[in-house]
Parts: sequence; structure tokens; C-alpha cells
Amino acid sequence: MAESSSITRYLTGITTTGTPHLGNYVGSVRPSVAASRRTDVQSFYFLADYHALIKCDEPSRIQRSTMEIAATWMACGLDPERVTFYRQSDIPEIPELTWMLTCVSAKGMLNRAHAYKAAVDKNVARGEDPDGDVSAGLFMYPVLMAADIVMFNAHKVPVGRDQAQHLEMTRDIAQRFNHLYGEHFTLPEAEIDDAVALLPGLDGRKMSKSYDNTIPLFTPRAQLQKLIAGILTDSRAPGEPKDTEGSALFQIYQAFASADETETLRRAYAEGIAWGDAKQLLFERIDREIAPLREHYEALMADPAQIERTLLAGAEKARAQSRPFMARLRHAVGLRGLAENTGAKTNKPSKPVKSNSKAGFKQYRERDGLFYFKLQDEKGSTLLQSRGFKSPQDAGRVIGAMQQNPLDFVNSFADQLEPVDNQTALAASKVLETLSQAAAES
Repeated sequence: MAESSSITRYLTGITTTGTPHLGNYVGSVRPSVAASRRTDVQSFYFLADYHALIKCDEPSRIQRSTMEIAATWMACGLDPERVTFYRQSDIPEIPELTWMLTCVSAKGMLNRAHAYKAAVDKNVARGEDPDGDVSAGLFMYPVLMAADIVMFNAHKVPVGRDQAQHLEMTRDIAQRFNHLYGEHFTLPEAEIDDAVALLPGLDGRKMSKSYDNTIPLFTPRAQLQKLIAGILTDSRAPGEPKDTEGSALFQIYQAFASADETETLRRAYAEGIAWGDAKQLLFERIDREIAPLREHYEALMADPAQIERTLLAGAEKARAQSRPFMARLRHAVGLRGLAENTGAKTNKPSKPVKSNSKAGFKQYRERDGLFYFKLQDEKGSTLLQSRGFKSPQDAGRVIGAMQQNPLDFVNSFADQLEPVDNQTALAASKVLETLSQAAAES
């Protein structure tokens, strides 16, 4: 039982507004694919196309970027069978949850969001209306991001240091919701890896679409060589020692090379390697890693229907969790059937629950420090046994969701339960349905 108890849920998204470049690969794609292969991690990867609408009003660009980013992740080794890989807009529960979170989010907190403040400061500096051209989408961006994260109760969210504020806002929003409506959300933590390289672009500044200084990840080989030849360097001639500090060329090489390869280039800098030779070394080192990935990427891009099928399958996998969870959240905030928990009479006769009945969930803590639950029938026989959870709240959330979804718990909660045979599953389903009905009629 302890094997799945140590599972940590990671969630990563990329906004679909541009073509992936070397900086995206080194800073996000490569480390996230490596993390997805860990046995102690449950990974969620999504294409943030709702977020793209905040920044981009070119429909064809968003569509193209969605395909490019999906193909990039898969070409770089992301296995859709192993992870939950989906397009944000295919999960209708996310905008619904965004509205619920909007209703508990403090405007004063959102006023302090970096992106919003930067837009206001820019307008003020130009002597314009502080909110001129600032959309409600930009202002509400942190709430949509919070919905992305808490929908799947992610424990860890890998982000750059500039995104850490949004994780703090997510925690604040989730805490407020939990305070009002009960413990539904895990409070996520930002995972900031300062060892991950922040690649400079062609001009030495951070590689970014905003600066138009990027090297597209899967640009053709000849174009890759041409772009690398254009990286800004100083005027030191061949034979003159060169500094690795502040050298964009050296930093990019270091992000791809082994420690031994990096040390060899460091010595070559000290010995006065020609810039042309250093750029050729960089090109060869990048192409050695990217070439086989590029071939896979091009095959995927030639078959957009296959990418679409993969994303839709991932959406169904994600919605197996989001649908029952949203049903529980709707109930929690009061979006319920009018005869439910109101004392109103219905035509269906209520079924009395025996006071001495043993049917129901039993929660307990084991010596391993983890929390478990089991479902028993009226005779006290165990029908379902959970795996371990880090907190009683996590266990309680699964119990609540199972009662909301009594007919499909085997598929929806298989990773949180010990396996059961068909006959036991049927018996468990009947007990769950009875408990759900009794709760609704009480």
C-alpha cells in the first residue's frame, strides 16, 4: 500500500503563443520530460490555450502553436500513456472552477500581480489611463492559473522565479475557498530549480519571443547553423584569450554539453579559440542532441489528426478526475438540486439507515504515518481498501468524490484503491449508491 502513497502530483503548462525555442527546451521541456519518467511522480502536462487568448488575438497562430508545442513534447520523449497530457480548452471544468475561485479572490491581491502592475506602470509612465488597454483577462490571469493547478490538486508546480508570485496567489485563493467550503484543495508549492539554465538569445539577452532573439528548437539544420553563426560575440581576434563570463555562446553550449565537454571549451576560450570555430562546436553539439528529435517532430507535424486524437484521449483521462471533483465542488458551494438537503418532500420514499449498520467508510491511520480508508458492507466485510494518503483531507476528498460517482469509481479512482474483482466492485457500487442516496435524503 505504501507504493502509491509517496506519489507527488506535478503540473506543467506552456502557453500556446509561439514556436518552441532552445530556451523552452532547456528550461522547461527537457527537465519536465525527465521528471515524467520518475516512478514517484504523477504528471499533468497541458497546452495553455485559454491563457494564450490573453496575449494573442491571432487564431491561426494559437492553433499552430498548440500543434507545435504538443509535437515538441512528444518528440522529446513525453509518453501520453504514462502522463495526463491535455489541451486546457478541452476541460470545461476549468473555466467553471475559475469562476468559483474568482468569487473568493480578493481584488486587492490581484492588483499586486506583476503582469498587471507592469501594464499599469507602463501606462502611467506614458501619462495615459492606468488601465488603458488592460483587459480583464490579464487582470484575472492568476485566477485561471490557480484553477489549472487546484483542479488536479497538484503538489508541485515547476515555475521560473518570476512565476513564484502566482503560486503564492494560488495558495491564498485555495485557502480562502477551503475556509469557506471545507478542505477541498491541496495547497501547491512552487518548485524553482535555480540550476536550470536560463538561455541567452542571439543578442545576449534572455532568449524570448518578446525580444525576437530566439533559435527555434526544430528549425532545419542549415538554418540552425546560420542562426548560431549570428550569435553576438565581442571583437577579440583568434589567439586572444576570451571570457566565458557573459558569453552567450558559452552559456548555450554549457546547457547542452557534459561537464567534460564544457571544461574543454573553457580551456579553448582561454587559449584563444576563434569565434567561428566556437560557433561550429556549438552547432555540432546542439545538432547531435536535436537531430533525432527533429525527425520525430517532423513526422508528428505531418499528421495533425494523430496529435488531435492524442490530446482528446488525454482530455478524457483528465476529465475522469475533473468531472467528479467539480460535481463535489458544485455541491459544496450550493449549486445543488432543489430537493437536495433542503427538507423538501419528494415522491421517492426515503430509506431508513439502520443505526447499527456497519455499512460505510472507515478512516484510520497506520503506523507508517499515512491515512487510509475502507468501505464496508452491512456485515462489516471490507469491499474496498484505499492506498495510503499523506493527509486525512486527501483521503476525505476521495471518499466524497466516490460518493458523488458511485457507478464508475473503479475507473475514476483506480490509482487510489487496491484492485477488486467484478463481483466485489458491484457490491461496493450498491453500497456507495445507498450511502449517497441516504446522505441526499437526510
